[in-house]
Amino acid sequence: MTATVHAPAAAAPEPTADVPGRTARRVAERRRHTAAGVLMAPFFLLLTAVFLVPVGTAVWLSFFSDDQPGLGFGPERTVFVGARSYAAVLTDPTFLSGLGTVALYCLLYIPLMVLGSLALALLLDSGVVRLRAWAQLGLFLPHAVPGIIAALIWLYLYTPGISPVIDALNKADITVDFLGLHTTLPSIVNIALWSNLGYNMVVFYAALQAVPREVVEAAVVDGAGPVRTALQVKAPLVRSSIVVVAMFTLIWALQLFTEPMLLSQSSQMINSRFSPSMYVYDAAFTRNNYSLAAAASVILLALTVAVSYGVTRWTSRVDRAEGATR
Repeated sequence: MTATVHAPAAAAPEPTADVPGRTARRVAERRRHTAAGVLMAPFFLLLTAVFLVPVGTAVWLSFFSDDQPGLGFGPERTVFVGARSYAAVLTDPTFLSGLGTVALYCLLYIPLMVLGSLALALLLDSGVVRLRAWAQLGLFLPHAVPGIIAALIWLYLYTPGISPVIDALNKADITVDFLGLHTTLPSIVNIALWSNLGYNMVVFYAALQAVPREVVEAAVVDGAGPVRTALQVKAPLVRSSIVVVAMFTLIWALQLFTEPMLLSQSSQMINSRFSPSMYVYDAAFTRNNYSLAAAASVILLALTVAVSYGVTRWTSRVDRAEGATR
């Protein structure tokens, strides 16, 4: 008698998933991705048109230059020059001097801007100032004036012979040369402060409005005065806004152009290459050296990105260190 071996029965198939429901979820997810793409398309189009294309064009121009063979009598042609323009910019004393001027400008302007606008915002938030809305409007109004118009107004106030401010100081036997050797840069800082102080004050004031009132009340109950509450309670809670304002102020300061360009009409202390941005303008539109101008602009862009990245990493490291100690 032979034993019969039966093969094991095949396992029963597991119930299949809900195919219609899964399809519906995929369709919904695809629609969300499509909607996100449509909403973000204008941003990427503008980013490409106003940033990526100009930067790419500047990088391309920096590696080429116009050359006229035959002692300048031959037809002009575009030749590849490699990094020659970058070397020329980085070894040009006027460009390096412009970088030093902008560095000194940042050392003067950024602390005054950040601390001044924060102090005004804390003053408004404390309730000491009456007619708070009118005070905000009065401080913000200079920012609504275009930068060129603001520079022209201050050029009128800085120019001897036509300035009522200088005439009033002369009558009081006070002689001030706002466009002199040691006062030109502070005069430029004053214009920038007048134009942008109110805007950054509004940014800080909006951040202070988000500070929980119970935290401030607890500090007052613990015996903290107004100054201590402002410096040790409110200011640390808006540190992220302080970092953002400082970073954007730094980016704009590195592109210093409008104020010295207009003031150069009345001051011999401001030459055509006073700042890196003015160096780019002079190379492109005065010397017609677009390769040199493009290389200088790319270097300025790289410096701005590097400084911004450094500030961001430093603040992130400080935040992590403070979080670890808590």
